[in-house]
Amino acid sequence: QAMRQRQCGMPRLLLLLLLLLFCTCVWAVKRGEFTKCHDVGFCRRHRALAEGVSAYHVDPSSINVTARSVRGVLMGPDEVPLSFEIISHPHGVVRWRVTEKQPLRPRFTPTDALLPEVGGESWLGVLHTESGTQDALHITVEGSDVSVELTYDPFRLELRLGDVPAIVANNRGLLMFEPFRSKPAEEDETCDGCWEEKFNSHQDSKPYGPSSVGMDFTFVGARHVYGIPERATSLALKDTTTDSEPYRHYNLDVFEYELHEPMGLYGTVPLMIAHDKGKSTAVFWLNASETYIDVASGKGGTEQTDTHWFSESGALDVFFLMGPTPADIFDQYTSLTGRPALPQLFAIAGHHSRWNYKDEQDIASVDASFDENNIPCDVLWLDIEHTDGKRYFTWDKHHFPTPAKMQEDLAAKGRKMVTIVDPHIKRDTNYYIHKEASDKGFYLRKKDGSEYDGWCWPGSSSYLDMFDPDVREWWASQFLPSKYKGSTKTLYTWIDMNEPSVFNGPEVTMPKENLHLYRKGPENAVEHREIHNMYGFYQAMAAAQGQTAAHGGNDRPFILSRSFFPGSQRYAAIWTGDNIARWDHLAATNPMLLSMGLCGLPFIGADVGGFFKDPDPELLVRWYQAAIYHPFFRVHSHLETRRREPWVFGEPHTTHMRDALRRRYALLPYAYTAFFESSKTGMPVMRPLWVEFPTDPGTFDMEDEFMLGHALLVKPVTEAHQHQTHVYLPGKDPWYDAETGSRVVSQTIAVATPIEKGAPVFQRGGSIIPKKMRPRRATPMMADDPYTLVLALDAKHKARGEVYMDDGKTLDYQRGAFVRRELVFEDQTLHSRSLDNGSGVFQPQTKVERVILFGVTNEPTKVILSEKGNNRPLEFQYDATANKVTIRKPDVVLARDWSIAVL
Repeated sequence: QAMRQRQCGMPRLLLLLLLLLFCTCVWAVKRGEFTKCHDVGFCRRHRALAEGVSAYHVDPSSINVTARSVRGVLMGPDEVPLSFEIISHPHGVVRWRVTEKQPLRPRFTPTDALLPEVGGESWLGVLHTESGTQDALHITVEGSDVSVELTYDPFRLELRLGDVPAIVANNRGLLMFEPFRSKPAEEDETCDGCWEEKFNSHQDSKPYGPSSVGMDFTFVGARHVYGIPERATSLALKDTTTDSEPYRHYNLDVFEYELHEPMGLYGTVPLMIAHDKGKSTAVFWLNASETYIDVASGKGGTEQTDTHWFSESGALDVFFLMGPTPADIFDQYTSLTGRPALPQLFAIAGHHSRWNYKDEQDIASVDASFDENNIPCDVLWLDIEHTDGKRYFTWDKHHFPTPAKMQEDLAAKGRKMVTIVDPHIKRDTNYYIHKEASDKGFYLRKKDGSEYDGWCWPGSSSYLDMFDPDVREWWASQFLPSKYKGSTKTLYTWIDMNEPSVFNGPEVTMPKENLHLYRKGPENAVEHREIHNMYGFYQAMAAAQGQTAAHGGNDRPFILSRSFFPGSQRYAAIWTGDNIARWDHLAATNPMLLSMGLCGLPFIGADVGGFFKDPDPELLVRWYQAAIYHPFFRVHSHLETRRREPWVFGEPHTTHMRDALRRRYALLPYAYTAFFESSKTGMPVMRPLWVEFPTDPGTFDMEDEFMLGHALLVKPVTEAHQHQTHVYLPGKDPWYDAETGSRVVSQTIAVATPIEKGAPVFQRGGSIIPKKMRPRRATPMMADDPYTLVLALDAKHKARGEVYMDDGKTLDYQRGAFVRRELVFEDQTLHSRSLDNGSGVFQPQTKVERVILFGVTNEPTKVILSEKGNNRPLEFQYDATANKVTIRKPDVVLARDWSIAVL
């Protein structure tokens, strides 16, 4: 959230003119705050490289081969020897790293983004090598179809699946590695922007000179590439090489971001996935400094995508993820950066927020109104105004005099609260956080060693050195109830502005020449330019650690973060920041979230209704109807917007929003199972259609539909007054209207979209979905509610699904306190079987109250339940019009073995 009146601080004559034109501070005014490639020296240098024969070659005499690695020396135009290493990791991953052989200073690698075991001896795969020719080395990875062809002169890496080339590195000769060097006595005019740069009024002294790295990668056979979030662009990445900016990775607080722009937003994942009918592959560029990426697909009619990556500093560290399936890519990436955390059940339910609920009476009124209107809600949120003068971990004593009681009153109804904790610290000697941080030397420093002082919500602010493990440990301790007075075990955390946002800094962030680790000696200091994109990642890490400890050490944390980096999925949910209450921003939500999900971030959402401006009732209802199928659902809006709780607009809008939220709550067992799958495999909860239908080219560009889990296809309504839409239903099996059970053959169909029906949703033939249908005020009241199982039969009259169950709250599931059930319908019989009962200590007694079958063309004569050798008939109803069977009250425990025959 970034309403910055400072941006309107301009000469009075100009301000008066703007007021006369009825203008406010909009994007056209603010675009000049952010650089483009032509403003950045290293971007200009790399983009100016001509394609052709590479200037880099391998010294054949330097090659050193072991069973675990291939090492050697790479020589470039400046004749500075570079050390390289090729290693493999499990799951079909090849890693290539390059640094100076004798560096003037160490190259930074963001290893904290990786799991600690990555790179360890136990993680290294076995390589076999043979010399193909005098100028090349052929490397095969044991236990896989992956091989690497290393060509010496000019340097080139070709990664293959079987005998087929998949990714080629330095195919166009764009490798460029700028080694650290001593500053020349006289200015080197031939080096463009190497030693000093200025943007607007901000100067970057670049004390260590140029140190950029860049390389090109060709995805052979693939004309579609995805990923590299976060930006408000299409799902399938578009060409940037013709009159366009490259895609940018530099985490920034972008106020009212513009759509269809390649500039980066609040977070970064430098992972690009290529897909074609035969395979999926990916490149993971491990670098935390400012990065640009050019994309060119299908140039000259070729079946390939050429990409060019370049970063301002850091090591050249690349992981090649060789798939070959989409599921393999997700597994490979999260095996490196960590599996996504399994959230508590409440966290995937309904959240309601605004900047700001005014006081405790306002919270109590909103809480009561949800109950009076029979609308489910699990969490209410407090923005920055709840604090004592923007001092985090404090409360405004006038408006929130009894915060613990406020939380306890919500908890009595099964509800939670979230408060905001931003990274900027008010510079006030009477503020205990600031005083202690300053006394301990925990703040980021300017290049002269003094504390950095920037401007944010509290005014004069300093920023903690989150790169320092000691600082993170200290910050985590601030969440303890003994320090965070007024907090309880039902209070959770929201982190905003953690790019970090600095209102008076270059590009609304802090100078790159700021220093981390300065308190450990100037010789150990690391420039902020090296780790900028990781700052929010580190704060989320510390917050998750602190909240876990504050809640007793066994409850799963819930953190929402705006900024992110690879590995953030281990700690936080993510949202898309400062969107706008416009139809095009609603439509843009789909590709934004899908891109993030592809890159290891499954717990994602957007501000429902738009953060800025006021949605009309139709837009707000349609946003609800779309967002209930997103992994994270939170209504949130700006300080100056009108209230938008579901009852504000009256009927029929209240009913439409109530119905939407009840649909989300009914699907929580299914969604929770999808989150569990993601926590084990990295599979996104919200998926592009091509992930489930990888051989269907009709899905490769599709971004206005998505899959929730493996079984539900959703087509949100994203235009005003839209009474009909067209839905593409891929595959060979039938689909079923998720509400009525009406069968549809796979094809493109016209679907009526009256607002009272909600977004078109179809259940995939061959799937089984668990639901809980009884309306409740919050998830704790649903714990013992019975299940409804919805079976959608495929063309062979079969179906399959899973249900995951645990306590929905603690980390006990990591010690075996969970149950996984497989549900299979075949030979006219539904079977409940154990997939994994964990340690056996968790034994839920929740029953099944209803079974619904879609696609039954003949009326059954009887339905028989069998359990432990006992049989009994069940009541059922057959709807011949919809070809639907409803079986009532089987009253069997879902976590036990049983079968129901439909004869």
